[in-house]
Amino acid sequence: MRNVRWKRRPGNSTAPGAWARRVASGVALALLLPLGVTAVGNGAAASAAFDPAAFDFWVDSGMGPIKSRILRAADGNTNRVVYVLDGQRAPETLSGWEIETNVPAALASWNINVVMPVGGMSSFYADWNAPSSFFGVPPGTGSTTGSGGLDGFAAGPGKSYRYQWESFLTGDLRNALRDRLGFNPNRNGVFGLSMGGSAALTLAAYHPDQFSFAGAYSGYLNISAPGMREAIRVAMLDAGGYNVDSMAPPWGPQWLRMDPFVFAPNLVRNGTRLWIAAASGLPTAVDPPSFNTLNGMGLEALALANTRAFQVRMTTLGGGNAVYDFPAFGIHNWINWQDVAYRMIPDLSANIG
Repeated sequence: MRNVRWKRRPGNSTAPGAWARRVASGVALALLLPLGVTAVGNGAAASAAFDPAAFDFWVDSGMGPIKSRILRAADGNTNRVVYVLDGQRAPETLSGWEIETNVPAALASWNINVVMPVGGMSSFYADWNAPSSFFGVPPGTGSTTGSGGLDGFAAGPGKSYRYQWESFLTGDLRNALRDRLGFNPNRNGVFGLSMGGSAALTLAAYHPDQFSFAGAYSGYLNISAPGMREAIRVAMLDAGGYNVDSMAPPWGPQWLRMDPFVFAPNLVRNGTRLWIAAASGLPTAVDPPSFNTLNGMGLEALALANTRAFQVRMTTLGGGNAVYDFPAFGIHNWINWQDVAYRMIPDLSANIG
């Protein structure tokens, strides 16, 4: 088994009062910024881009054929499996984890089979109420511009059809992995960042036979808190032009079912092993002065506020099944998430299969 190494990110210490003020400022800033924007790795994070050891695995679904990238465990076992979920801007080509990090290869070296679903931009990996559209205008009447809200009328995944990601991950893909690759369909792990972190907890909460471990990095774990739905609305407009109202009506059962703060009792009752992480929002020495860094600071501060609220909720429920990881420095970017993943892998390895 190969040891995974990472470097501690240097940074200046900050007095508690100043830290609190900066986090509070970051929360206010994040509410004005699109959640879907992330400060992408700047060279300090390993950038694999394409791993020739992984292979494409296509599975039919209610959304049409969906690709996943599979990386086999180093020792060839089929018992230990983890699903790795992307962030809000999930591309249709490769998982961000494969593009931006060496985490999939590290997982394989720990004798874990890696399943990376590809796509699902702004989906929250949920089963949506309807295809994304605005004002009843059919998708495809506009063009993809890359300028956020203008993409609302453009064609794209989840617009000409209804997103059904939860059904795909817990049904179509799970069964295909079992039947075609011999993968164990039970006691798998699942983790993700931001949108994918929230989704990982949702999957574990409602499918405890499939997932015995779930990790959420910089997730939005209190989405019914004041202002959060509108913040998510802005984020989804910016990340592909998606309509949050097509995902779930406001404050109804479908929306509440997606809120980790609300379904936390399920995670306690299931005894799911959890790894819950959010950084301070303070930049490290390798985060350069830039708009991306400023944006990442605000987003991570918002994720931290959500995550702390979730931690309090779990504590009131008597949940002792979670590890909380709050690094003193780190923003909403791949450098932070890669480091969290390396810290999590031993605990993941001990709680799956």
